[in-house]
Amino acid sequence: MHRILIDTDPGVDDALAILLAMKSPELQVEAITTVSGNVHVEQATQNLLTILSLLELTEYPIVAKGEAQPLVKPLVMAEHVHGEDGLGNISKLRNPDGSPRYPLANCEISTISGVDLILETVDRFPDELVVVALGPLTNISRAIQKDAECMQRLRSIVLMGGVFSEYGNVTTTAEFNVFVDPHAAHEVFNSGMPVHIAPLDVTHQVRLTSERLDAEIEGRSDKISCFLKESTQPCMEFYREHVGFYGLHIHDALPIGMLTHPGFFESVEAYVQVETEGNLTSGMTVADLRRDRHNSVPNASVCIKVDADAFLDHFFERVLS
Repeated sequence: MHRILIDTDPGVDDALAILLAMKSPELQVEAITTVSGNVHVEQATQNLLTILSLLELTEYPIVAKGEAQPLVKPLVMAEHVHGEDGLGNISKLRNPDGSPRYPLANCEISTISGVDLILETVDRFPDELVVVALGPLTNISRAIQKDAECMQRLRSIVLMGGVFSEYGNVTTTAEFNVFVDPHAAHEVFNSGMPVHIAPLDVTHQVRLTSERLDAEIEGRSDKISCFLKESTQPCMEFYREHVGFYGLHIHDALPIGMLTHPGFFESVEAYVQVETEGNLTSGMTVADLRRDRHNSVPNASVCIKVDADAFLDHFFERVLS
């Protein structure tokens, strides 16, 4: 079993990842921290409570609100992809009696910051805790700045971020999470901690189409099935117009699968660098992923291939169980 802390900016694909993590018996979710990214951290925290409410838990992980702004750059968000509230505008939906269709979980927000919760959780589980980063790496970078010695006791960081051989999803060269806070990504990749990366190169291999989703939830009326259908619609419309298929990539679910079912994935060791200054290339991740080319000591393991069919089957088996 892996003890994990999830750092997230929900985000539709973050929501799918959180549901998958919470339904994975291989994982013990000890804490969840929020960060600005897809939406501002205030909205991200509300979204997290909405996601947790779907699970009808008797006991919740510790939740804390993290950093509102990247280390250096102005914040860039992605409401145009995920909807104004970050979850496909489901916050506007109401039951016939006027109550919210998707209420918030009765879960307290910690009085300590997300950065402090990360450090506290590492301290509770030294050499055991895995941080799963689904958004910009601002919180993790701040934790390193505050107590680098403590952060060296992390077992590893598994993250969704970066792109190497494909086009980016913000600029031609940059993936969103790294683009939002490239300085934080640079610090994390060069921290000396074990880092495992799921870049766009591999997340683009898993396509959740509208047809597949409809087939999986046909005849179901449970909360999670309804959430999957309603939260993903704006994303799917965006993808149909801008990406070329009616569906979406479930980027952030892949780091969860890398922990629970590593056999689905193939990775290579690499020395990953982040461009922090370029006008055209800010947020670009640079690495030589050819297996026989190691000009520098690797600082990360980069996932390059996934058994997409097996992973998607596994995703639905778990999330709809």
